[in-house]
Amino acid sequence: MADGDVHTVHKDGTWINTIEGVDGPSESFNTREQAVSAGREIAAASRVEHLIHREDGVIGERNSYGNDPADRPG
Repeated sequence: MADGDVHTVHKDGTWINTIEGVDGPSESFNTREQAVSAGREIAAASRVEHLIHREDGVIGERNSYGNDPADRPG
């Protein structure tokens, strides 16, 4: 599975999931919801962070799936 964080981004009219350290998108989707769901599954299985970008490219949401440092508040 992936070792790098998963990014869900909008590019060229479609939504894609990219994984840090891996060339090219892992998958592309017609809707944001489909891409977010698939990205979440990849991140959870790999125990990495999932960063969900807005259409303008700014990170709108981030979720961590089990690889937080012990001293992180919250």
